[in-house]
Amino acid sequence: MQRLSAFVLRHKRLVAVLTAVAFLAGLGATPFAIQRLSEEYAHPGMPAFDANREIVRIYGSGGYQRPFVPVVVLPDGMRVEEHKEMIGRAFAAVSAKLPRARVVSYADTGDMRLVGSDGRTTFGLVFPGTYSDGSPPGGGLGETPDESPVITEAMSAVLPRGGTVRVTGLDALAPSVDAGGVDVPSKIGIGVAAAVIVLFLVFRSALALVPVLISVLAIFVSFVVILLLTLVMTVHDVALTTMPLLGLGIAVDYSLLLVARWREEQAGGHRGDEAVHRAMRGAGRAVLFSGVAVAIGLVTMVVLPVPFLRSLGLAGMIIAAVSVAVTLTVLPVLLALTGQRLERRRGAAGAAPFHREARAGRAWSAWARGVVRLRRPAALLSGGLLVALTVTALGVNLGLPESGRLRTSGPGHEGLAALRRAGIPAGSITPFDALVTGDPARAVARIRGVEGVSTVLAPDNASWRRDGTAVVTVLPVAENGADAGQATVTRVRETAGADVRVGGSAAQSMDFQAQAYGALPWMLALIALATFVMLARAFRSLLLPLKAIALNLLSLGAVIGAMVLLWQFGWGTRELLGIQPTGSIGEFVPLTIFAFLYGLSMDYEVFILSRMREEYDSSGDTRHAVIEGVGRTGRLVTSAALILFASFAALAMTPELDVKVFASGLALGILLDATLIRGVLVPAAVAMMGRWNWWLPAWAARLLRVEPSPLRPERPVPHRETVPGPVS
Repeated sequence: MQRLSAFVLRHKRLVAVLTAVAFLAGLGATPFAIQRLSEEYAHPGMPAFDANREIVRIYGSGGYQRPFVPVVVLPDGMRVEEHKEMIGRAFAAVSAKLPRARVVSYADTGDMRLVGSDGRTTFGLVFPGTYSDGSPPGGGLGETPDESPVITEAMSAVLPRGGTVRVTGLDALAPSVDAGGVDVPSKIGIGVAAAVIVLFLVFRSALALVPVLISVLAIFVSFVVILLLTLVMTVHDVALTTMPLLGLGIAVDYSLLLVARWREEQAGGHRGDEAVHRAMRGAGRAVLFSGVAVAIGLVTMVVLPVPFLRSLGLAGMIIAAVSVAVTLTVLPVLLALTGQRLERRRGAAGAAPFHREARAGRAWSAWARGVVRLRRPAALLSGGLLVALTVTALGVNLGLPESGRLRTSGPGHEGLAALRRAGIPAGSITPFDALVTGDPARAVARIRGVEGVSTVLAPDNASWRRDGTAVVTVLPVAENGADAGQATVTRVRETAGADVRVGGSAAQSMDFQAQAYGALPWMLALIALATFVMLARAFRSLLLPLKAIALNLLSLGAVIGAMVLLWQFGWGTRELLGIQPTGSIGEFVPLTIFAFLYGLSMDYEVFILSRMREEYDSSGDTRHAVIEGVGRTGRLVTSAALILFASFAALAMTPELDVKVFASGLALGILLDATLIRGVLVPAAVAMMGRWNWWLPAWAARLLRVEPSPLRPERPVPHRETVPGPVS
């Protein structure tokens, strides 16, 4: 690090010119990069996705999108069988209002499975059509444009007085979500405002603006890399949502650490380039290892064959790498040229205001002493809570929600209640399409015989027969969100034959889970191994990396457990986010939360443990190392976590349900990590392990190509209270 700082400080003008060029290039590249980002959530290679895409291409409806289910209840004395023509006219009115939709009812099929046991209740399916550009409407659950009012109005005009129509289905039952998209500029603005406020509280001078400037530079330079990537591969627009907020957090984290260490060196009497060199030697190394830790965590998403997840991972790796590069090259020059001028305040003429960095923070040192003194109960209580949350995570539901978890009032619920009263299976609201390239009649006969199938709809008209293919719709007995419903989908795939390709949202979700999570245990093992080697070099220890990995995984398990409580069980969802829970957290959420939080939480781990290692090397006392390490880094880690928490909490306020779930998980993870993990469990665990924390035998040191760290007796440092001063 000293060689790097020596190089950039010798070439200050060159660094300044290159920085200006990079910033201007980023400004110019950003709009072009945004225009080239893809909006398609594609999963090529997954059987159900390919089937769904083909269904939409040929028929313009169905596939992944779930249908609306109009439920008609005729007045007393009228029976569906006797008024088949009228039912047909009612559903034909829907086709007239929604010409791109695919509509089916009892009138088209004569299938008595579409009629309830009371003889007065019947239902049909309305598959939303594609827009004029060929793209399917809507997105995740609850984000499909609500066609219920149109359907209700069209059918009510045809039905007799006393007859009712209620539109149900998963999307009609889902929480009301405004599909207006993510307002990225406003979320970034909230993140920047939070960063400025927190940094001014930390530095109390104009130096607080430096980390924000570094993050802005890192974000714009990252868009140059994104633009270059779009020339050789497809990059999803999810990068536009996450990269600026993630960049704001990571770049501020890194520059905050380096600036704080530079102030500490200034407080120790070092000035000019020497203060920068010493800061880079201590904090620069931690920044580098933190960047590597973030990259290792994001590898999880990059290697998966899911394009939008790969884009998310690449965007995260790019912003992390650029943040490290900018922090270690541009920031030293800024500190050398303008650092002391930015620190000047009124009334401080002739004196550098670095007294707050002369010693560790009083409040955090006192906290660390308390944790060290009560290390066993502290570890037991915090660890017990995290283990309990991790056990809760084992019950996570990644599939589609069941209707019983959704709305309990409104037309959608009334329609579902009418179906249940008429004895119609609940799975009727979660049908799935299949594309047939052979004889449709034979395929329908095979599928009808599958256990768990209520009926199969396959009208012989142009909406269901095109280009030598047929689309058939399977109505299961159990909902697709239930285990029994998923088992039915699996049996249909196994029985239907080679000429039948099963689609639908449930099958696509099942394929995603199998592909994304099937190899996850092996991937976790490889990531843990890479992290262990990296941290063993950073900490010169065998046990500290193991502890860091174990606590990181425990932290991630606890976050998923908290997500289960929030989104699956609904504990506080309405109160905190103003939305009804769905009973499911989505198949992509745990994976993306793991990838991001693994690196981000490892950031804090590296910051704290690097400083503990440094203090132990100078004192030989583990207790002193823990207290001093937490005292020196507690304020920084908390400040960095507050900035990230504010950024992701703002993102969680977006109207898109999937983004709400993802962002709230990240915000919860950062909150748990900065409090229970880094504030309690890490110092307690290090204090309990004593001198074994720092052990690196000679054979391991040779393999890692670092200096060994043999076991040595503790050398207790005499207890000294921090000198009076401002609480930090």
